[in-house]
Formats: sequence, structure tokens, C-alpha cells
Amino acid sequence: MKAKQISVFLENKRGRLAEVTQRLAENRINIRALYLAETVDFGVLRLVVNDPDRARQVLSEANFTAAEAEVVAVELADRSGSLAQLIGPLAEAGINIEYLYAFVGKSGENAIIIFRFDDADRAIALLTKLGFRLLEAEEVYSL
Repeated sequence: MKAKQISVFLENKRGRLAEVTQRLAENRINIRALYLAETVDFGVLRLVVNDPDRARQVLSEANFTAAEAEVVAVELADRSGSLAQLIGPLAEAGINIEYLYAFVGKSGENAIIIFRFDDADRAIALLTKLGFRLLEAEEVYSL
């Protein structure tokens, strides 16, 4: 139920994001979800792609600093209150959300939330017990 995410550290200067996306495109790596956080000097691009091992290799060969992290993808109904119903029990259980990002599924009916937890195994156990649908890694990569 865990998927691989690639984090790429980018200098905050013109063209760096274009270089990353071009390298991925040249190698037929499809971005499934992304999140970009920036500061004055650098940014962190978090990517879920169809082939994370190959993406990390391609980016490393292009001299980008790329790291891998485990994330959990949860499918939620795309309606008001769904996220609150998920986050509330996590907070009550003392499970910290380090960050999250979301996108709406292809059907437009459901949202997919990508989570990075401080304790993914506990989060997975709790969310499964509560009946949330967690996506397998291959499902995430093929969205």
C-alpha cells in the first residue's frame, strides 16, 4: 500500500523545472502527481511517476539531487468533508502528516490524496480499519 515518490532538489532559478520535465519526457516517464514547494534559494519537487526507479536514475544521471520516499495514496469521495473524516482519526491516533497533495481522479468522481506520514504502517493500519480505500503502488503509477 506504499508507493514510491521522487523528491528532486532544485535551485530556484529559471529553467530548472523545465530541465526536469524534459528529461522525464525524453525517457517516456509519465508524471502522475506532483507538488512543488519553494524557498528563496531552492525548491523541492515531489513526483509520483509511472516508473519511479527509472525516474530517479534518469534524474541522477542528469546531475539532479533526487531522493526516494514512501507515500500512501488514499482515494476519497470528491465532496465536502471527506478529507476531514480522514484526518481527524489520524490526529486522534497521534499520527503526524508530514505533507500531502491531491488530485482528482480521471473519472472526476474521486480525489486521490498522497500522504507522507511519520509512521506509514500505523496510518495504513488505521485507515484500513476505518474502511478507507488505499491504492496499491501499481495503481498509483498507472493512474
